Amino acid sequence: MNILVVNCGSSTVKYQLFRMEDEDRYEVVARGIVERIGIPGSRLEHRSALDTFVEDRPVPNHRVALELVIAALTSGKTRVLSGVGEIDAVGHRVVHGGEKFTGSVLITDEVLEAIRACADLAPLHNPPNILGIEACQELIPGVPQVAVFDTAFHGTLPEYAYIYAIPYEYYEKYRIRRYGFHGTSHRYVAERAAKMMGRPLAELRLITCHMGSGVSFAAILHGKSIDTSMGFTPLEGLVMGTRCGDIDPAIVFFLMEKEGLSAKEVEEILNKKSGVLGISGISSDTRDIEDAAPHNHRARLTLDIIAYRAKKYIGAYYAILGGLDGLVFTAGIGENSPYIRKSICSGLEHLGILIDDERNTVRRKEALISRDDSRVQVMVIPTNEELVIARDTWRIARGMR
Repeated sequence: MNILVVNCGSSTVKYQLFRMEDEDRYEVVARGIVERIGIPGSRLEHRSALDTFVEDRPVPNHRVALELVIAALTSGKTRVLSGVGEIDAVGHRVVHGGEKFTGSVLITDEVLEAIRACADLAPLHNPPNILGIEACQELIPGVPQVAVFDTAFHGTLPEYAYIYAIPYEYYEKYRIRRYGFHGTSHRYVAERAAKMMGRPLAELRLITCHMGSGVSFAAILHGKSIDTSMGFTPLEGLVMGTRCGDIDPAIVFFLMEKEGLSAKEVEEILNKKSGVLGISGISSDTRDIEDAAPHNHRARLTLDIIAYRAKKYIGAYYAILGGLDGLVFTAGIGENSPYIRKSICSGLEHLGILIDDERNTVRRKEALISRDDSRVQVMVIPTNEELVIARDTWRIARGMR
């Protein structure tokens, strides 16, 4: 079964084509990205086993982007399909499913309307997700289209974990609550951690740490998410590349008054000018911060804050899980920064977390990085959200045959 996985952002389309015999026997036969959709400098980068190419050309909208993707898959030197009819199903990353979707679903007109209704909760993400779905329905008609939601994995949060302490009527009217994000990543690495540990996921207590430009941690009990650091939006939680994470809400009103800022301007500051960039004044990329740290106080301070906040969340999640079997690091920083992993774990020895310095040098591959005498197994697991989407799409599409 040939499954096209599509991830539409506001100005990008990322994609992978999977050839799947079953959930565990598969091959990624092509992948790529269309960048800068609707703005100058648009380009397609496409890779397959046959060839790799970059094409610079105007891409005014997501439909044109997906036309380019299909052309790259079905023609020229990169051709891996004889035609669009060989695509058996399409899996779409959809950021927000609200309370309605706690699992992946076949896209129908009713489902698409429900996704549209969640656009207020994810105004930067759901609209381009919808554009990608609609374009694929036109360009690849008659095949199953499946929605896989970032929020779905956290649909198991108990009510006391997702309700905010504001008047309950706002939850009833607007569904203001903790939703959580990066769900496909947390789900994938939790499943891989169980396999690495040789134990059933249903009996494990795990903390999964998705650390990239966006950062979220999840407490996973017996395979179910029971708490997560991102909340109503991805702004809540840990220190991120440009997002502030947890702050006193009164800071918003203070800045509006003192600086004469609008709500929109403060939102821009907290989402795009804060976090690692805001503290360091250097960059939103922690690699640049690590390079600058030996001779720059604010760079060192940034790294200290990242580690300190992470320890607080790990300690809190340890408490609600009633102990810990595994700690997982994933995504760009989690997979590639031995320094940050070590900084986070140092001082958590009393929780049974003991890092092996030599093992911790690993980058971009699955590895156990804890000492043999560590009560908690600490792992690095590269995330694979596209594979989660492909597997869910395969299950749903196979069930329709």
